[in-house]
Amino acid sequence: QVQLVESGGGLVQAGGSLRLSCAASGSIFSINAMGWYRQAPGKQRELVAAITSGGSTNYADSVKGRFTISRDNAKNTVYLQMNSLKPEDTAVYYCNARLSDYSPAPPYDYWGQGTQVTVSS
Repeated sequence: QVQLVESGGGLVQAGGSLRLSCAASGSIFSINAMGWYRQAPGKQRELVAAITSGGSTNYADSVKGRFTISRDNAKNTVYLQMNSLKPEDTAVYYCNARLSDYSPAPPYDYWGQGTQVTVSS
């Protein structure tokens, strides 16, 4: 069994900062990419940022220059530092990890339970 546990969401005023963390645990052989997605009410889930095991990153245009994704491979943990937050960043943020366990199955996407981020104007 693999679990992704997120932390760090909350309520913040516009212009403020939050840091999200997501730790993967369980029968993990290797983790390929890890990332953060978000889903606002009435909208589809969208990619916010992703990072490969080698450290290559990818960001949504809407967060470039404000958000930074990082990763601690030894701890199987991914972080999202969010600065200069805007009301439109309000959403449930989900952690994602594409990983292989010890079975013969190919890498599989696992998801966290989601953490609410609310930015007030």
